Amino acid sequence: MAIDPSHLIDLRSDTVTQPCPGMREAMARAEVGDDVNGDDPTVIRLQEKMAGLLGMEAGLFVPSGTMSNAVAARTHTQPGDEIIAEEHSHLYVYEGGGYAALSGCSIGLVPGHHGLVHPEEVKKRIRKAEGSRSHFPNASLICLENTSNRGGGTCYKLDTLNEIGKIAREHDCRMHLDGARLFNAVVATGNRASELVAMFDSVSVCLSKGLGAPVGSVLVGSRSFIDQAHRWRKMFGGGMRQSGILAAAGLYALEHNLNRLKDDHDHARKLAGNLQAIEGLRISMDSVESNMVYVHTEASAVKWQQELEEQGVLCFALGENSLRLVTHLHIDEEKVERASEVFAGISKR
Repeated sequence: MAIDPSHLIDLRSDTVTQPCPGMREAMARAEVGDDVNGDDPTVIRLQEKMAGLLGMEAGLFVPSGTMSNAVAARTHTQPGDEIIAEEHSHLYVYEGGGYAALSGCSIGLVPGHHGLVHPEEVKKRIRKAEGSRSHFPNASLICLENTSNRGGGTCYKLDTLNEIGKIAREHDCRMHLDGARLFNAVVATGNRASELVAMFDSVSVCLSKGLGAPVGSVLVGSRSFIDQAHRWRKMFGGGMRQSGILAAAGLYALEHNLNRLKDDHDHARKLAGNLQAIEGLRISMDSVESNMVYVHTEASAVKWQQELEEQGVLCFALGENSLRLVTHLHIDEEKVERASEVFAGISKR
């Protein structure tokens, strides 16, 4: 049975959102220049706005979050260094080994709980060449992710971030935040963005996830860091010309879509509560902190995914018995209820 695309309930990711009419209008009217030459006024405004929101000196517009993390890693490290990251982090799992290929770094993996690391576990993973007769690499960068994707959208407590920041300073490590969904963490914790990133040397924020822009991320940090990052963006092929058309979408997202992120969190919590009551499904409600729901299935997750798709509900199977559902600006209360009904119907077969 063919499903009318307008009736699809797409819970695969918050990356599937489409620009709204207001965003498209902003893109069409964008004032542009050649950003490689540094004279696209809309890009400049986006970079300055993001840096200001996060309390940083400067920003750099890049095509993707993966490139933003890659540029940050290359700017902070030297070949042969080691990056400390959570064992299921996006940097390690989903970025094609870029830290090794592009930065020449190894990676020290830290075990996490729902995707979040404990400060003492970070400290244990830091290795330095000095004092090891040069056997060890130099751990020079600690990379955290907030919210944690594979953790189910979980958020760091401010005290934990501050403690890890202290450890980084004591061990001469820089700190980078993969803040692809940073503003979801802002909404979930009640902390200001500038508070959650104060201990970091650089932060990457994605515009094309919960914020609803079609493409792009902004990397922020000190002026000297961004000056160096600009060179690596060029070398990695990330220089764009009249990219103000894309930057305008990002500006629109920051001006219109921050406050509505709470709706996504409410819908995720409602969906999780509905599914928890269905036989054959299990959810850790404590981990549903933002816009993601990870569902443990007794039967094959791939089979669940296939049967859901047949009835117009799209999601991803992650592993043998795990489904990931993500709410976003195209998911309303009606779609949450419809999706829940589809899950319930499949469970009775």
